[in-house]
Amino acid sequence: MKRYIRNMRGYGPNPPAANWPNGSKVAVQFVLNYEEGGENCVLHGDAGSEAFLSDIAGASAWPDQRHWNMESIYEYGARAGFWRLHRLFTGADIPVTIYGVATALARSPEQVAAMKAADWEIASHGLKWVEHKDMPEDEERASIAEAVRLHTEVVGERPRGWYTGRCSQNTVRLVAEEGGFDYISDTYDDDLPYWLEVADRDQLIIPYTLEANDMRFATAPGYITGEQFFTYLKDAFDVLYEEGVSGAPKMMSIGLHCRLIGRPGKLAGLKKFIEYIQGFSDVWTPRRVEIATHWAQTHPHARIERPSQMQLDRFVDLYGGIFEHSPWVAEKAHGLELGPAHDSAIGLHNALCRAFRTASQEERLGVLTAHPDLAGKLAAAGRLTSESTSEQASAGLDLLTDEERSAFTQLNSDYVAKHGFPFIIAVRDHDKSSIMAAFERRKGQDTGVEFDEACKQVERIAAFRLADLLP
Repeated sequence: MKRYIRNMRGYGPNPPAANWPNGSKVAVQFVLNYEEGGENCVLHGDAGSEAFLSDIAGASAWPDQRHWNMESIYEYGARAGFWRLHRLFTGADIPVTIYGVATALARSPEQVAAMKAADWEIASHGLKWVEHKDMPEDEERASIAEAVRLHTEVVGERPRGWYTGRCSQNTVRLVAEEGGFDYISDTYDDDLPYWLEVADRDQLIIPYTLEANDMRFATAPGYITGEQFFTYLKDAFDVLYEEGVSGAPKMMSIGLHCRLIGRPGKLAGLKKFIEYIQGFSDVWTPRRVEIATHWAQTHPHARIERPSQMQLDRFVDLYGGIFEHSPWVAEKAHGLELGPAHDSAIGLHNALCRAFRTASQEERLGVLTAHPDLAGKLAAAGRLTSESTSEQASAGLDLLTDEERSAFTQLNSDYVAKHGFPFIIAVRDHDKSSIMAAFERRKGQDTGVEFDEACKQVERIAAFRLADLLP
């Protein structure tokens, strides 16, 4: 099977109601990354110095030697930035989630004690603040296990949330397979939590952010002043709040780093934003683990049988009748590059229609001729498919007067005599009178034009049938 594993659909046009506590219009969640002491450094056994997310413009790694300036910038985050942020958030009575690198936490016992005293969540940010993209799978699996072990030893309890950041293509799967995390945040693909099926585990994903994030003080394009940071956060909040007022509450993640936002000039923008949102009475500022608990209780996961994961026999068994008596359409669609986007009525309809549209004229004519006459002999004899029986009944075609039945019989006969296939119309769009009017209009059309119209009606009928079966 050709399958596309990326999920480009998500919740689609109708996301679930978040139902945040107390009717909150938006959940604003602050993350403080604690990486200081876990970054690349020869003192930590690494091949060179750190080069990522600092105020050193154009920094590069120094192989086999310490980078004194880089180390001191990271040290600022632990020595001064952390405490400035601790005072800000505890003073505002807003709890945060710490993304704590295990080796960094182990080197900062006073900061860990302060996090715990403030009742902040301490999630795992991996064992070391290093790149994982080229790490062998077994090595990354072992690193995850060691991160959990060391975190538990240092903090006193295991982490319930995980975010690597500099992850590999295997990270989310490996963390889910570890089995002990309420949520994983190594994605940036939604404004709401969602469930990810990893083998037998239903793993909650709480997406994170790289844009409402102070890392842009250290990257281009980025922020220069605290006021720019405030403006962006306020704009994002205002849009999300308006959506919440309209009945579609979302989540706003804000990413922070001790060595970046902990600088006075940058902190001013964050402080201004906190003061701004505290002017609203219907804003929830939870820890990330509280979002996970709320989502698991409010939107527990239920697995469904997904078309994109079905073997051919099962796929055809379920969808072979969507195009009347033409299972070959489903067989052909199954061979397309299906993925999560096709696990909905609209998505699967698109795949089936692609198979139908690319078929030969003769094959498509076969689909048309497989359709019964409207209110014809098959209906009278009770020999329609269950779908056709229901569809014709929905327009009242099962309750015709003798005069109406005679009129339909004549129209059917005249139509087939001219075009060579039955009159086809998506009866769920119509009633008896509008069907009769369409019959009169279409029976005299050019057969080529009418063939195209009949094919469109077949696709419309398929859409209705799929809507009865799938979300």
